[in-house]
Parts: sequence; C-alpha cells; structure tokens
Amino acid sequence: MQRIVFCDFDGTITVEETFVAILKKFAPELSAKLIPEMYAQRLTLREGVREILQSIPSSSYGEILEFTRKQPMRPGFLELLDFLDFQGVPLVVVSGGLRGMVEVVLGATQQRVHAIHAVDVDITGSLLKVHSDYEGETELVAKVEVMAEYPANEKIAIGDSLTDLNMGLEASLVFARDRLAEYLNQYQKPYIHWNDFSDIRDYLLKSWSSG
Repeated sequence: MQRIVFCDFDGTITVEETFVAILKKFAPELSAKLIPEMYAQRLTLREGVREILQSIPSSSYGEILEFTRKQPMRPGFLELLDFLDFQGVPLVVVSGGLRGMVEVVLGATQQRVHAIHAVDVDITGSLLKVHSDYEGETELVAKVEVMAEYPANEKIAIGDSLTDLNMGLEASLVFARDRLAEYLNQYQKPYIHWNDFSDIRDYLLKSWSSG
C-alpha cells in the first residue's frame, strides 16, 4: 500500500503555537482584532493572516526568524522520521505559516522531509508581502490542494488547529490534538488523539504490523 504523511508545523512540530505568537508580537492590535474572528470562522484564514502579515514591516523579518529559531520541537519527531524512513513512507510538512520559520526550526532535519509547503514572503518592500503557490478560497495554503499533488492509497494527517481542519477532514487517518480535535468533534470526523510524536509512531507501528 502506498502511504504518505502530511504534518502541520506550528504547534505540531513546534511545542508552542509559534506563528500565532509571531502575529501577536509583531502586529498586536490587528492580531487582537482578527485572530478571534478566524478561530470563530467568521473571517477566513486567507483574509486574516494576509492582512496581519502584510501590516508587518519587512525590517522585522530577521527578528521573526530569530524568535522562531529558539522554539523547541515536540518530542519524538526525529524518531517518527526514523520509523517512516524504515517503512519507506514520505513525510510532507504543510504549514499555513512562513516557510522561513519552518526551515529555521527544522535546520538540517529539513533534508529528511519529502517536501515543505508554506507561505513565502517578499521582503523587498517596506511591508511584508505574502505569496502562496496553493492559495485557496479560505486558506493561504490550501492543504487539501497540496494533498492532491501526492497520489497515495492512505493519506495520514497530523495537526493541532484550525489550519489543519480541511486536511483532517480529507485524510484517511488523522492524528489531532487541541483545537483541531474540537473542530473534528463538531464535524463528527473520527481521529486519534496524540500528545507527542512517539504516540503517532507507536500507533502506526501497531496498525501497520497488524495490517
């Protein structure tokens, strides 16, 4: 069976919701106004995240990356990669946040993931300007569109928040925690609850061995 794992970054690979923290730190007033609207699904992620990001001076981009560089990865991620490598299953990182943030946290580990899909920024102007190859109707990175680029019998999603909802609804198997679990409950979509990546590795090991 051909399998592939799609993994969120912010609050999933990182322990904390780093991207939300960045928005609040560098655009506090606009974030206070728009983030609750996005969580309540009265404002799309595409509109809200773009408006906040594009209010931030380009001169702050280096500071954003330095703030992100200090963020710890959630335990068990490297062990999950080891397991997936052994199984021949690729892991694709799909983030609604900034590509630069993903790259500085992963460091050399990014060479072990199959691909990274995230929001790109142009810092040549006075304010950040965002770009995404997978911009959707409601998301800056339409994760379901990314998933469609990778044919597989089983598509596994790992996430934690609203940006992972559509991906979770589309996936054959979804590992959810925090806000994502609450949203999936509303949609009556089954999921596996997880705390760290060792939970996911152990579940897949048992499931694939018995299958």
